[in-house]
Amino acid sequence: MEGGSDFRHWDDLIPDALGLIFGNLTLQEILTVIPRVCQSWNKAVLGPYCWQEIDIEDWSNRCQAHHLDRMLEMLIARSCGSLRKLTVSGLQNDRIFSHIAEHTGSLQTLRLPRSEISDSIVEKTAGRLSNITFLDLSYCGKIGFRALEAIGKNCKMLVALCRNMHPLDTAGKPLLDDEACAIATTMPRLKHLEMAYHLISTGSALQILSSCRELEFLDLRGCWDVKLEDKFLKEKYPKLKVLGPLVLDYYERNEWEDCSDFSDASDYLAWEFVAGELEDYYDDDDDESYAEMWDDEGRLEQLELRFYEGIDHHEDAGGVGWPPSP
Repeated sequence: MEGGSDFRHWDDLIPDALGLIFGNLTLQEILTVIPRVCQSWNKAVLGPYCWQEIDIEDWSNRCQAHHLDRMLEMLIARSCGSLRKLTVSGLQNDRIFSHIAEHTGSLQTLRLPRSEISDSIVEKTAGRLSNITFLDLSYCGKIGFRALEAIGKNCKMLVALCRNMHPLDTAGKPLLDDEACAIATTMPRLKHLEMAYHLISTGSALQILSSCRELEFLDLRGCWDVKLEDKFLKEKYPKLKVLGPLVLDYYERNEWEDCSDFSDASDYLAWEFVAGELEDYYDDDDDESYAEMWDDEGRLEQLELRFYEGIDHHEDAGGVGWPPSP
């Protein structure tokens, strides 16, 4: 800041403040635009201040598995253990789930819909997720009561669980109460529970109600064998809101398409951008070398990841050619 000036340079802001400001930008902008502005902004993006909440659900629904793993590893490393909320869809292996559990000790909200994780890995790592208060394991078809039991025994602060299933995955199958029993016996502090399209009986639903005395919301849409009378619920559980079983919901209105029943996902990771948006950041000589990267979204991911990872290696201003601070 020059003497006598009433204005401060943006790079004089502390990293915490920069992190709050950058939080209003899309992830694409944080990772590809902000690091090019000046050295202090690059350092802020490399540090934990921008990565206490990570939401890559939209992007993860479209990307390739190995790109997803690399992105998660990079962003989790940048959070430096301060990550409080992680939203990602479609984990494809147990290894990346184990990585998340081992490096996110401060995590409170974890949303992993449509992930291919197993009971065994959840049992091995649940103890590292003891601070979790909100967990979404909807449409995770490879886990069952063993995983839920391990979570209930280790995550004592859990107050919200989403375990919705897709109706096509449960249609025509027999009743199975083991997950409901695991929830009832190990998660007494639940206040919010979603079990849409689960094949549970009335007895299991009543067991949950009697064990989870603090429950305020219960989603039973599509649990066709559950019979709970409105009069009984109002008299016995006056503070409880029950949704379903007979409710015209998203599936029926939209021809049974995939959906997230308790999703707060936004356009945070739409990343529907084209080559023209990055023209300002590359010289004309680079056009030919990068042209092939714009052919499809998969190639675009490769460019993004290469760019993000490359920036990490430039600690000094000379390596990037930083412009003056705005």
